[in-house]
Amino acid sequence: MAPLAASVALAGILFALQAVGHGRNGNAPRQATLACDAGSFASVMPPGAAVEKVAIVAEGGNYGEGMSDEAYPWIPTGLPGLCAVTVRVQSSPSSSFRFGLFLPSADRWKGRFLAVGNGGFSGGINWIDMAPGPHNGMASISTDTGHNSTALETSWALRNPEARTDWGWRAMHGSIVLGKALVSAYYNRPISYSYFSGCSTGGRQGLREMQAFPDSFDGMLVGAPAWWTTHLSNWITKVGTYNFPVTSPHHIPMALAPFIADQVRRQCDPQDGVTDDIVSDPLNCTFDPAPLLCPPVHSDPTLPATTSDPCLTPAQLTTLRHIYADYRSPTADQLIYPGLTLSSEPQWSLLLGDHTDPNATSPSPSPFGTGYARNFLLDDPTWDWRRYDDALVTLADELNPGHANADDFSSLRNYQSRGGKLLLYHGLADGLVPTKGSLLFYNKTIDAFGGDIQAVTSFFKLLLVPGMQHCFNTDAHVQAPWNFGGATQAGAMGMGEWSVPGHRDAKHDAMMAMMEWVERGQEFKEVVATAWNQLWNASSGERRQRPLCVWPGKAVWDGRGDVDDAGSWRCEGL
Repeated sequence: MAPLAASVALAGILFALQAVGHGRNGNAPRQATLACDAGSFASVMPPGAAVEKVAIVAEGGNYGEGMSDEAYPWIPTGLPGLCAVTVRVQSSPSSSFRFGLFLPSADRWKGRFLAVGNGGFSGGINWIDMAPGPHNGMASISTDTGHNSTALETSWALRNPEARTDWGWRAMHGSIVLGKALVSAYYNRPISYSYFSGCSTGGRQGLREMQAFPDSFDGMLVGAPAWWTTHLSNWITKVGTYNFPVTSPHHIPMALAPFIADQVRRQCDPQDGVTDDIVSDPLNCTFDPAPLLCPPVHSDPTLPATTSDPCLTPAQLTTLRHIYADYRSPTADQLIYPGLTLSSEPQWSLLLGDHTDPNATSPSPSPFGTGYARNFLLDDPTWDWRRYDDALVTLADELNPGHANADDFSSLRNYQSRGGKLLLYHGLADGLVPTKGSLLFYNKTIDAFGGDIQAVTSFFKLLLVPGMQHCFNTDAHVQAPWNFGGATQAGAMGMGEWSVPGHRDAKHDAMMAMMEWVERGQEFKEVVATAWNQLWNASSGERRQRPLCVWPGKAVWDGRGDVDDAGSWRCEGL
């Protein structure tokens, strides 16, 4: 990895950080608290960085960039009174990134700093995920990762290694460094505690920062992390090759996904001990796909895949097995990436559905995989997914475009030894980033600590969330509890939400639980998740609550109480 000081502009930022002081051990700056105006911030800006905009947001106001922010057009409302700042930083002679900063009023700032992550390949300031910060006494930041695009767009990376580096790690780290400097200068005192919250690519960003710069955070809330970019992106294309082209006998139309999901629930739901539509333990379900198989009259592969009686042909059943199976090297039988879990079927359209591809004459696999191959790995926008070869994984590991991987497990001791805390969570029904990838990260951490599980659990807690999809949400048929204060979850409930509606406390909000752990040493063994009668409508009334147990613990029903009441469950096996 190229050191940060290799960039003159970012070296200037490091100098500025040293000048103003930061962290619990930093010295408070001597200048007066900054005013919320462009000139005040410009006076402390290092070379290579410039103020784009400063705005005063009144109590109860809103702020964001709207539709000009392609990835995050949502504008949070009901904000505490704060100062909103946008900064641009020159990261190399040919690249730059922006970041936004929410600074609550001095009387509401509790000495806390929060950085939030992004999603997919998106470029944009994530104002909506920044919003919970000021409500929790935090100054919060988000970077645009060096470009402006939606999550699926990768053309910005084509023949542009500096932009890849910004996305991979540099924009996040540079934003944290300068963001902390500005926060300390604004309040005229050092930051007491620093936190991170992000899911998917945001989870990867947090883990990457933690590994390379262990002093950045005291507590981290990381969801469904896409941490092994070189393998995950290639797995996405590989799993797509199982289901394409759409004209092949082995293709499973996404219209059949609910049929498959229903059969998974029928078999796996009772096996976890409570029949409630939630597949609570898909990792240990013994699933028999035979009931999905077409009866003899429908077994001809030349017949349409969908009939009046849904079923899968033998060729489609083979595809189904590939989707759940791990992707392994055919020569060395080494794991490349784990497959999807049972109960992930309602989200399969994200990876296995038909995608419009300007370089193809027919539907193709997800741009999360094909875009990575074209614009990160091969610099060839005409590359076709039919040319996919396992050798691309080896090439990706060799090049590691943007140095995006968060796979330096040996460095985790540095974070642990300084007292840092990590809560990693993943939905067991995730159909985009396989849940077993987080288990792999957890087990690799244990390996890096020489099998010392006690040392790992002293700083690293893992939550697996039954029925939750990618980062948030649940299938409407299942209505599994999914909201516990993770990244993106407040915004999903409404532009003015900043915690779990009706449950703004450390028992139900994971970020608040993290603050208690970091600041008061109060560990937790569970966080209670909530679901509503209507997916994103708290006013519809609560549907269910259930404890999420720290791995390897599992929630067990007491056999007597209401299964939808968290009090009827206890965590066992901790």
